[in-house]
Amino acid sequence: MKMRKKADLPTKICVACGRPFAWRKKWARDWDRVRTCSERCKGVARRTKAGRNP
Repeated sequence: MKMRKKADLPTKICVACGRPFAWRKKWARDWDRVRTCSERCKGVARRTKAGRNP
């Protein structure tokens, strides 16, 4: 397997914090469903979606 540079990996914008984040190997099978950059942002997005602002 050939190594890839971090700059060559696909990126997305986090729906909770608005920061860009790059593809990770652990997200390989469900990259299309990943919307947040971290577990913390996942909790923020979930609370905001439920109507409770942090």
